Amino acid sequence: MHCLSDFIPWNQVSVTGDFVGHIQELIRTEVLPYQWEALNDQIAGAEPSHCLDNFRAAAEKKGHIQFHGQPFQDSDIYKWIEAAAYTLAWHPDSDLEAKADQAIELICGAQQPDGYLNTYFILTGAQRWTHLLDGHELYCAGHLMEAAVAYYHATGKDKLLKAAQKLADHIADVFGTSPGKIPGYPGHPEVELALIRLFEATGNIKYQQLAQYFICQRGASPSIFRKEADQFGWDWADSPFQFQFYQAGKPILEQTELEGHAVRALYLCCGIADVAARTQDAALLETCRRLWEDLIQTKLYITGGAGSSVYGEAFTFAYDLPNDTAYAETCAAVAVCFFAQRMMKISPSGTYGDVLEQALYNGVLSGMALDGKSFFYVNPLEVVPEACQKDQRKKHVKPIRQKWFACACCPPNLARLFASIGGYLHFIRAETLYTNLYVTSTSEFTFQGLPIKLHMDSAYPFDEKIHISLSLPRPMEFSYAVRIPAWCADYHVLINGKICAGTLKDGFLYLHRCWRDGDEVELTLSMPVRVVRANSLVRENIGKSAICRGPIVYCMEQTDNGPQLHRNRICGKPSFTISSGEENLKGLPCISCSGEYLLPDGTQLYTSAKESFQPKTLRFIPYFAWCNRSPGEMAVWVRHDTI
Repeated sequence: MHCLSDFIPWNQVSVTGDFVGHIQELIRTEVLPYQWEALNDQIAGAEPSHCLDNFRAAAEKKGHIQFHGQPFQDSDIYKWIEAAAYTLAWHPDSDLEAKADQAIELICGAQQPDGYLNTYFILTGAQRWTHLLDGHELYCAGHLMEAAVAYYHATGKDKLLKAAQKLADHIADVFGTSPGKIPGYPGHPEVELALIRLFEATGNIKYQQLAQYFICQRGASPSIFRKEADQFGWDWADSPFQFQFYQAGKPILEQTELEGHAVRALYLCCGIADVAARTQDAALLETCRRLWEDLIQTKLYITGGAGSSVYGEAFTFAYDLPNDTAYAETCAAVAVCFFAQRMMKISPSGTYGDVLEQALYNGVLSGMALDGKSFFYVNPLEVVPEACQKDQRKKHVKPIRQKWFACACCPPNLARLFASIGGYLHFIRAETLYTNLYVTSTSEFTFQGLPIKLHMDSAYPFDEKIHISLSLPRPMEFSYAVRIPAWCADYHVLINGKICAGTLKDGFLYLHRCWRDGDEVELTLSMPVRVVRANSLVRENIGKSAICRGPIVYCMEQTDNGPQLHRNRICGKPSFTISSGEENLKGLPCISCSGEYLLPDGTQLYTSAKESFQPKTLRFIPYFAWCNRSPGEMAVWVRHDTI
């Protein structure tokens, strides 16, 4: 079996201070309490969740006996528990733990004697396992398993883990190709990656085998979805949401590009990568790489967002990346991060880390307001509020964040990712220690059989300097590899104050030496402002540029630049000024440059007259921070006269 990368677990990493540390503290003190209230329908003026109310009805047989909300509503509390688990690992909190335990009691109380658990089917009396396409039973089961594993590792409590195992055992009894079993798989992938996590936590190989079955059975002919439709009297034959919308139009090994619902497709990729890594199936590994390349070469927004169409929340075709109608669901950007980490586990390459932080600091983080109390489901790259109100094609684009959603998959998903970010920082592969993300933190782990402590201090992603110190029990010879992002054209490394060249390979700089206790590494990643253009096959961005610094994508807002942002343009090769943002931008670095403003043409709709411009200072703020001041227009891509 080939060597795999082992990430240092999140419960062995303490994130402290600076940017990401602030986000984690915000999640602990504001986001999780707010989301708990939302899940209990206690946020005035917000869409009701019904999530915990459904569990109360199923567990206690009190109150309403009807199900309310979406069929996948159960998953919201599972993701919240998972986020709470990660938070409890680095900051014990008796009140938060009590809330999680309360939810777990309800969840376990709703579980049926045979292990089945889904409040929609329990409360409605609908027949189980008959609507795999969109019933979300397996999707919800997967999120339960993930929450259970996380909570067990964080607290040592196994009540939810036992419930997850009981449910997984029930699923294993129901699904398969043996006589009497259902030869099916989930319409919405998720359970595949969750079963691998459950296997890793329990050692029960049955769960890995079940995950492998779901992956390999997908797309088999005859279609289980067609059989369901014929047997139970529902049909979608005339819908554009055909087999491949569900990544089921052909077997996994025959799929050559990402198609259909973006989150489903990317969660499936995560499951494929997990199974491929565990089984070392060469064909599955190649499928992972093929789908990854399709994503990053033709279907990924500069913000790390994925899925360009509101219709089906889906991928469309190569280079189709519209800005003002972009869907780019927050969950899809979260899934990009998950996929990137799994690809890194298979084969260390800086590209995976680059894409991970591209999505993390832009397309994911934009999904939450700076105060943690309102959220975006959709993350466009251009917004005109009037168009959102009057153009039906843009009704999905919101000019302000929402308190909550009837379909609230994104807020707890964002929370669980950032709460667990300690598990994305470092990994070990053979005799090499890698650092993948730069976050102020202290990590304690075993390497080469010895206890190691690694402390990292940085204001990254806004500051170019990263300071790393090692605490070792004795001198140790090994390679320490640090990621050099593709956007960084100039970097240097000091070890104990002396310049070290290292060896750059596949986006990592390898530093091989005999390391000693107290050794210090200072890495400088030069962060000039960059003017970035899209591939010319992206039609919407011809003649436009985006402004980036480090991994952060910037945008223009009406608050700084006035209305009709489309009139602004960058000229030639401008010089840039970096300054601290105002208080309601939390002092985040902002960028200014000289540009021009296209003057109005008067009342004539069409003219042959030459365009007239006047000089103007243009201001850009981090994309993730847009819409934290006054509502207004926003644009990532700006006209650029390069002559």
